[in-house]
Amino acid sequence: MSVPEPRAAEGRQVIRLVIADDQRVTREGLALLVGLNEGMEVVALAADGAQAVAAALEHRPDVVLMDLSMPVLDGTAATAALAEQLPDTPVLVLTTYADDASVFPALRAGARGYLTKDADSDRIEAGIRAVHAGQTFLDPVVQQRLVDAALAAATPLPSPVAAASPTAPAAPPASPPAELLTEREREVLVLIAQGLSNGEIAARLYLGQATVKSHVNRIFAKTGARDRAQAVRYAYRVGLVPAEDGG
Repeated sequence: MSVPEPRAAEGRQVIRLVIADDQRVTREGLALLVGLNEGMEVVALAADGAQAVAAALEHRPDVVLMDLSMPVLDGTAATAALAEQLPDTPVLVLTTYADDASVFPALRAGARGYLTKDADSDRIEAGIRAVHAGQTFLDPVVQQRLVDAALAAATPLPSPVAAASPTAPAAPPASPPAELLTEREREVLVLIAQGLSNGEIAARLYLGQATVKSHVNRIFAKTGARDRAQAVRYAYRVGLVPAEDGG
């Protein structure tokens, strides 16, 4: 199908996209919708995750708009493949479901944004621009699930024995949600806790500073941290950094 020619303001970079969705009507409708936004160009459409990865490797887009439930290779696996092969190409998930079984694997795989198909055109455009700028963009329902998971892990309920006997040892805290972070994000968070700047982290891990910034933004979104200090407190709380290392 033909897609609208991109309309870019003078001096503004055109955001090039690959759209992946197994439903032809949906992906072509999204291509038309996205193509109407100023400064956006759809360079390829994909009907499954394998096609999405191949198209991204061929066209090197700025953003991949990814469905999750697709044949051959699902969107989560495709996102993980892109995070490995094209780490500077952000994935914005656009899918029907916002349940834990969909949200957490997609974020762990490296998705930088997550929207449901209830999102209107303005929110989809905002999501594309946000992840392209290195930010994290999450549906409010997804944000709430992340907050709920963090609170549930950080505030364990007392055991009946402990509640009955004030001298009984406190129940051990529930397992913290450190698994919400990818291995690379955990590495970055540990280095943040050691006091390294984004530039120093980039040099230590042989990454671009834009990539480090993306990791930091995802860490903030997943942990509910508003700044680096809160992220460091999270790292100590979940045991990524031993307490004795804090001085």
